[in-house]
Amino acid sequence: MTIFDILHETYSAIFANKVRSGLTMLGIVIGISSVIAMLSIGQGAQNSIQSSIQSIGSNLILITPGAQRGPGVQISAGRGSAKTLTLEDVTAIQQQATNIKAIAPEVSGRYQVTAQGQNTNTTITGTVPDYQSVRNVSIAEGTFITDQNLQAGSKVAVIGPNVRDDLFGVDVDAIGKKIRINKVDFTVIGMTVAKGGSGFGSQDDLIWMPLSTAQRLLSGDEYVTTISVQAPDSNSSAGIQAQITDILTTKHNIKNGVLDFSVLNQADIAATATSITQIFTILLGSVAGISLVVGGIGIMNMMLTTVTERTREIGLRKAIGARNKDISLQFLIEALMLTFIGGGIGIILGWLISFLINYFGLIATQVSWFSIILSFTVSAVIGIVFGYYPARRAAGLNPIDALKYE
Repeated sequence: MTIFDILHETYSAIFANKVRSGLTMLGIVIGISSVIAMLSIGQGAQNSIQSSIQSIGSNLILITPGAQRGPGVQISAGRGSAKTLTLEDVTAIQQQATNIKAIAPEVSGRYQVTAQGQNTNTTITGTVPDYQSVRNVSIAEGTFITDQNLQAGSKVAVIGPNVRDDLFGVDVDAIGKKIRINKVDFTVIGMTVAKGGSGFGSQDDLIWMPLSTAQRLLSGDEYVTTISVQAPDSNSSAGIQAQITDILTTKHNIKNGVLDFSVLNQADIAATATSITQIFTILLGSVAGISLVVGGIGIMNMMLTTVTERTREIGLRKAIGARNKDISLQFLIEALMLTFIGGGIGIILGWLISFLINYFGLIATQVSWFSIILSFTVSAVIGIVFGYYPARRAAGLNPIDALKYE
């Protein structure tokens, strides 16, 4: 038999019973589309988290109150609830640490904000002018906090675009308008450029004010919740991080080795987030991959049924000279054809699902060539693995017994 003959017979066999072939392929379609959709969600989540981490600044070292727990990247216990960092710590770092580019202390908390009968609940951050360069904050309208605002304890605020939309309306000029926080009126002096993204708190849904004002009118004490230090480049971050740890250990008179602060390197945060999202992606892909195995079993079941139904046909072909290899190849190609057709439909469906998820804003997705190649390769392997046994069984039939089969 020529390849053309085998393909013709394969086409005839598959489309002779369209409903059964379609139901058999359904398992592969669902499996492939699920794998692509799940991997795209995982990849999209990873990119979104990485983008959010980068949006908070570049080459950052974050110092937060709270004891360190375990090795590696440390997350402070109850960020903002512990009170161990002060402006004296900021001064010590500025005077003793070498090669730092900028430093910005801040005090943050969530508050209800009202304006013109509208209200929103968002994060208020009291900080200093250097915060703008440390955290890559760009101003779309007005100005950011100035040294004069800081020294005078001015009741001024810089708002994110989402806050503007919630309180004043989309595209409304908010500069000079009043907002009320904790029963105190503040004048809006600036609005930041939209950064977008989610995770780590949306950078567009924040309000900034002078640190001295926030400590006096909101937090009511001298403590800060975060100290952001910017390194000149990524290569110097680790060295500066070690310097800061030594400086604050001495400053806080810590002798038992249990630190009351945490020093986080932005690169370490990104690496940890990437590791977590990769595990998350693998988990999603593995769960979706189970349906591929189920689909493969369905193909084997159909091919075994086909072998039984076509036993007399197989015997007749062998009687007129068909070799075992020809019979085996025909049934194997039938199984591969089912998986390839189902795989192609699954790839299109998986891409469509990912597109719709992203289009409706449920979560950012990204379909990669890796997921498509992986899915297509897996479908081919499934066709070979689950089609081999039925093909071998068909080829092993005795022609005389096959001709006698009723």
